[in-house]
Amino acid sequence: MMSQLNRRKFLKNSIASTAAAYLGLSSYRSYAADKSIDELRIAIAGIRGRGNQHIADFQKIEGVKVVALCDPDKEILDNRVKETTSRYGHKVQGYVDVRRLLDRKDIDILVIAAPNHWHSLMTTYACQAGKHVYVEKPVSHCIWEGCQMVKAARKYNRIVQAGTQQRSCPAVQEAARDIQSGKYGKVQWVHCSRLVARASIDKVTEPQSVPATIDYNVWAGPAPMTPVMRKSFHYDWHWQWNWGDGEMGNWGVHYVDDLRHLLGWNDVPTRVVAAGNRFVWDDNGETPNMHFALFYHKNLPVVVDIRNLPDPKRRGGSNGAVYLNSREGNRIQCEEVSIRLVRGGGGVYDRNGKRINQYKGDGGSDHIGNFISAVRSGRQQDLAAEIEVGHLSTSMCHLANIAFRLGAQADPDQIHASMKSSEDAINTLKDICEQLTGNDVDLTKTPLILGPQLTYDSNKEMFTGPEAEAANKFLKCTYREPFVMPESV
Repeated sequence: MMSQLNRRKFLKNSIASTAAAYLGLSSYRSYAADKSIDELRIAIAGIRGRGNQHIADFQKIEGVKVVALCDPDKEILDNRVKETTSRYGHKVQGYVDVRRLLDRKDIDILVIAAPNHWHSLMTTYACQAGKHVYVEKPVSHCIWEGCQMVKAARKYNRIVQAGTQQRSCPAVQEAARDIQSGKYGKVQWVHCSRLVARASIDKVTEPQSVPATIDYNVWAGPAPMTPVMRKSFHYDWHWQWNWGDGEMGNWGVHYVDDLRHLLGWNDVPTRVVAAGNRFVWDDNGETPNMHFALFYHKNLPVVVDIRNLPDPKRRGGSNGAVYLNSREGNRIQCEEVSIRLVRGGGGVYDRNGKRINQYKGDGGSDHIGNFISAVRSGRQQDLAAEIEVGHLSTSMCHLANIAFRLGAQADPDQIHASMKSSEDAINTLKDICEQLTGNDVDLTKTPLILGPQLTYDSNKEMFTGPEAEAANKFLKCTYREPFVMPESV
C-alpha cells in the first residue's frame, strides 16, 4: 500500500526530528511498550461531545485511568477537569495544547475526539511520542494524511485504532463471515445509506467573534485560521470544507466501513461518480445535504447515499428519508436474498421480503475494550479497526467528496446518463428527485451538481485518467506553520 508516496521526494529525516523537537519530544520514546503495564494512563483530546463520553467509557475499564484532558476551549476544559476529578477521585490535569500534553512520559494512550482537521496530525505526534492512539472517525481530513498515519503507526510500532466501532459489532462480524463464505451466493449490488434529517446551521453575513475562552490558533492547528463564518462555533465546522468532511465523513463513514467489512475488501473502489447539492437551507454550510455516489469495485456497483433533508410528503415525514423499506444502513443484494444491516443488527430476506435469518448485534459496544486488549497484547492484528482499515474506509468517503467537489450543475437527465450502468443508482436518483420535490425544490432553479467520472488507482492511492490532475489536488491538504504534517513521519 501507499507505493505512490514512496515515489515522492521525501524531505530529510531532520523534518521529523524538527517537528519532534518543537514538541519537546525525542523522535520516539518506547516507555509505553517496554514497561509492564498494570495501569494504562489515558489522555483525551477534544472533550466537548464524543470525547466527554470517552471519559466515562474508558474510566469504566479495569486498569485504565483518565489522567489528562485537552481542549482549546478553556471553559469546557476547566469544567471537564473538575467534573472528572470529582467523579473519579484522582487528579486530572488539563491542557489547552496537545503538544504540551504529549511531553508527559507517564501517559500511555492518546484518545482523539478533536475536530477532523486535527485527527491525523495528533495521531502522528502521539506515535512519535511513543503513545498508542484511539482516533475518532473520519481518521483523516484527506487521503494523504491517512497514508502518513499508517506510516507513523508502523514506524513507531504503535497500536492505533479507528473509532469506527461497528467493526466490533457481532452482527456485522457474523454477516461478513456468511457473505464472504458464499452462503448467499454472488453479491450483485450494494446500497449504503445514511438517511436522517438535520437542521440548517443558519447564516451570518459577517465574521463572528471567536469565543474568548478559545485559543483559536490551537483550535485551527494545521487548518486555515480564517474568520469564523458560522453562527455556532462548535460542531457546525462539520459542514465547512476547511475543517469538516460533511455527512459523508461524519456519519457515512460508519456504514461505508461496514460495507468494506461485509465484503472483505482490503482496498477501495477504482471508479466513482457523484451528485448532490446543498438544498433548501440558505446558510453558511458548504457541504452537500443530499449526496450520492456510484462506485465500482472491480465490476460490483455500490451506491453510497447520504441525505440530511426530511421527506415531508412521503413515509419519512419530518425525521428523514426512507429508501427500499429501510431507514438506513447497508443492503447487500445477493442472487437469492438481500442482507440488510443497520447499527445494532439486521437480517436476511428472501425474494418475497420475508426475513429468514436474523443478525443480532450491539453496535460495537466493546470497541474500546478491543483497543485496550490490543494495547495490552502489543499486537496490531488484535484490533478490530486498525488504522489502515480506518484509513481506507475514510478514503472512500474522501473519494465521494472529491467526486462531488469537482462537479458542475446538471439536470436529472445528465445524471441519469452518467449513472445508467447501475439500476440502483437510477432508482436512487429518482428517489432523491421525488424527495426534493417534497421539499418544494425546483431543480431548474437550484440544480443538482454532477461530478466527472473519476478513476482511482487503489494501490498508488492517486487518481488516473482525464480528470486526474484536478482530482489529485484534493489528495493532500495545505498546512499552517508550525502545524505541518511531515513528509517523513
